[in-house]
Amino acid sequence: MNTAVSPDPLTSLYRDHHGWLNGWLRRKLGNGHDAADLAHDTFLRILAARNAQAIEEPRKYLVTIAKGLVVDRFRRLSIEEAWLETLAARPEPLAVSPETRALILETLFAIDHMLDALGPRAREIFLLAQFEGLSYAVIGERLGVSVTAVKKHLARALAQCLILAEGC
Repeated sequence: MNTAVSPDPLTSLYRDHHGWLNGWLRRKLGNGHDAADLAHDTFLRILAARNAQAIEEPRKYLVTIAKGLVVDRFRRLSIEEAWLETLAARPEPLAVSPETRALILETLFAIDHMLDALGPRAREIFLLAQFEGLSYAVIGERLGVSVTAVKKHLARALAQCLILAEGC
């Protein structure tokens, strides 16, 4: 009698596709270390979602998750690079400590994530109002939406800012 227990779906998925995914990411990123990190993070996402048994097309599913992680990684690097350029332009006495730098970067990443979660219309309205100082009417005219829609989207964005501020 065979008493071997078949591995759980996540173990099988990992065993069957981790090497392939790591190679795919290495070709995309040109860096083995980052590829290994993102392959690991891809499987962590699946583990957190606990849905490995429902995957019908494993490689397509893995690539979809990995592409999102690659985009997130490049977005974070872009934000960090912009911040470092800003720091480099500051006079030396105004330089910030490594701890402050880490806190600022963490906050910038959180704001970026929050803005991304708003959706394109609300994000654009928030940015036009906050950084260009446009009135509701001008924003509505520019985007072809009503002033009521502008107010609704801006209220949602500001509510998210408050939630973010409470978490800090």
